[in-house]
Formats: sequence, C-alpha cells, structure tokens
Amino acid sequence: MKAKIHITPKKAVLDPQGKAVQNALAQLGHGNITAVHVGKYLELELAPGAERDATLVSLHEACRRFLTNPVIEDYQLSVE
Repeated sequence: MKAKIHITPKKAVLDPQGKAVQNALAQLGHGNITAVHVGKYLELELAPGAERDATLVSLHEACRRFLTNPVIEDYQLSVE
C-alpha cells in the first residue's frame, strides 16, 4: 500500500512563499492567477499486509502530531 499526504497552508494564513510565486508568475505574463498556495507532498510506502483501518488511524495521528502544524496547515490523506 501507498499513502499520499498533501499539506497546504490554511486559506486564512499568510503564505509568503505562495505570494512570491504568484508575483513571479505575474512578471512572466501570467497575471490572471489570483492566488498561489505552496505546500508539501509526502508519499509513504506501507508494509505489505498492513491493516487499512488501523493504518489510516495511525497516519491521521502522525499528520496531526508530527507532519503538520494544525494551527496553520491542512492536510489530505489517501491510501492506495
């Protein structure tokens, strides 16, 4: 199994890196972009035979306690 985690800043949080990318794109002629949010992407290989439900619970806990800052970041988790 493989887990995919997308981490992005919350919409209400200032994203200076996203703003810098947006400004650079505007200077390159892409002025129709109204917002850019820069985040992180993690792909985790899971042990063969891992129980899906227990793995999801464990990964959600890891996201909340270690991989993200829940005050300023959101995450999306999927397991394939």
